Amino acid sequence: MTITQLKYVLAVAEHKNFTLAAEKCFVTQPTLSMQIQKIEEELGIQIFDRTKKPIQLTEIGQKIVNQSKNIVNEADRIQDIVDQQKGFIGGEFRLGIIPTIMPTLLPMFLNNFIKKYPKVKLIIEELNTDEIIKRLNNGHLDAAISATPLQEEKIKEVVLYYEPFVAYIPEGHSSFQKQEIEINDLNLDEILLLQDGHCFRDGILNLCKNTDINEKAHFQIESGSFETLIKLADEGLGTTLLPYLHTLDLKEKDKLKLRHFKEPKPAREVSLVFPKNELKIHIIDALRTTIAGVVKGAIVFQNVEIISPLPQKK
Repeated sequence: MTITQLKYVLAVAEHKNFTLAAEKCFVTQPTLSMQIQKIEEELGIQIFDRTKKPIQLTEIGQKIVNQSKNIVNEADRIQDIVDQQKGFIGGEFRLGIIPTIMPTLLPMFLNNFIKKYPKVKLIIEELNTDEIIKRLNNGHLDAAISATPLQEEKIKEVVLYYEPFVAYIPEGHSSFQKQEIEINDLNLDEILLLQDGHCFRDGILNLCKNTDINEKAHFQIESGSFETLIKLADEGLGTTLLPYLHTLDLKEKDKLKLRHFKEPKPAREVSLVFPKNELKIHIIDALRTTIAGVVKGAIVFQNVEIISPLPQKK
């Protein structure tokens, strides 16, 4: 039994198809099938039930897959140990970032990071929180930047910064004349929200302590873009909430419509999240240090109240 054979088993378990698994492993389908058959003959059991479509794991097969993940991860750790001993920071690193963080944070740190660590090949994807959790757990991401806490047993979280919510209130609105606002000033029925699936949306709903949007309202708009929400607010269709870093790049005329909350300011916790097996921890530490350096001067708020990014339980 070899590490390569175990990787083939994991590929078939994930894709539930021998041909697709072979493509992902860059081998021919007969080669992959033969190697898996060798493991099954060696162990005297069937890992996969090939009579079902798509292919399913047998009961013992599921246990073997779980253990195979541990073995493959520990094997990968050997190279990490060697790299750390040599002081080498390089290689491929897969990073996920949620959509409400990617546009503002990535330009702040990416250039600094690639100049300081030119041997690291960053593969960055914009993913929602659910997809990030899934990919971290199945080994398809090395780390991610997300709003936390995620409350995931197998995922470790290292806080990068706390980012306050900021209200965008157009002229003519009853709260426009206020210098600072309170949570009680918010009316969920007039807040323009990101579409379902964004954790920032869930944070707003949690902040308002209410997930029941008024069905009698004249309209209900949800968008995947803060820019769209801002334009709709300027048309008098409501207000919206923005992450603090997003407000830094607004035009000066739009910044006049921003209203900060009174302390403690509602905020989201933004963290670097990664599997607890801590593979490639040397690159994770390099990312954390780089990001901490660039946001230190951008976010100076101290007295904040962390709002959960998870949907409220009904």
